[in-house]
Amino acid sequence: MYTFPILEAEETQIVSTALQPHIQIRDLNVHIEGRQVLKDINLDIPNNSITSIIGPSGCGKTTLLKTLNRLLDDHKEVQVTGSVLVNGEDIYAPDAEVTHIRKKMGLLSQKPFPLPMSIFENIAYGPKVHGIKDKAKLKAIVEQQLRNVGLWEEVKDRLDASATRLSIGQQQRLCLARGLAVEPEIILGDESTSALDPISTQTIENLLIDLKQQYTIVLVTHILRQARRVSDYILFLYQGEIVEFGKTEDLLLHPKHEITKQYIKGFIS
Repeated sequence: MYTFPILEAEETQIVSTALQPHIQIRDLNVHIEGRQVLKDINLDIPNNSITSIIGPSGCGKTTLLKTLNRLLDDHKEVQVTGSVLVNGEDIYAPDAEVTHIRKKMGLLSQKPFPLPMSIFENIAYGPKVHGIKDKAKLKAIVEQQLRNVGLWEEVKDRLDASATRLSIGQQQRLCLARGLAVEPEIILGDESTSALDPISTQTIENLLIDLKQQYTIVLVTHILRQARRVSDYILFLYQGEIVEFGKTEDLLLHPKHEITKQYIKGFIS
């Protein structure tokens, strides 16, 4: 069993890149039911790139992801301090409007959860909620987003069919299209291919690589091979703290900290 010292306070610094940050996290601390899950997170996440969050089970990966769209608000006994700025807007400011914030974030969960309605209505649901009623506009949005995720040719003749009849891989692409339909700024993925077969996984990965031209993408993954395939940057968390952040090849091939080396070698899970 390996034990490692957590970074000393004087080592804490803002980890960033030379690129324009889309998300800026400052002095973020999260307590859940009295237990501190995230500790003094300071991080700049660059625009138009894929950043993967890696680390052993229970290190705070999903908690960090949930701070980016205020999903922790749905849980009791959660205390969040610090700030998360998206394009300069502090989403934890007292006057921040949660619905507006969540519209900025497209979330792709571990398992696809299509709404219990037709394929068409799954995509049109978000735009309708945000005020689009014109049928021609809705049809255009549905077609465009289904094309964006490579589903249009597969489902164009059965848009009125239940979304739950699609395969798991198709459902995940549908959920991605549903998220894109509300024109988010950021795509968040939480182990979003773990329930998929290898072909569907590759399809989603390729889509995300294409989509980074338009979006900032933050993924949680426990698969190092996947992080290497899709990521521009990797963040390594351990016991709720940032250990390392850097370009993918640099971090995986030349880690600076012993704990990172041991995780990459598979000695910590």
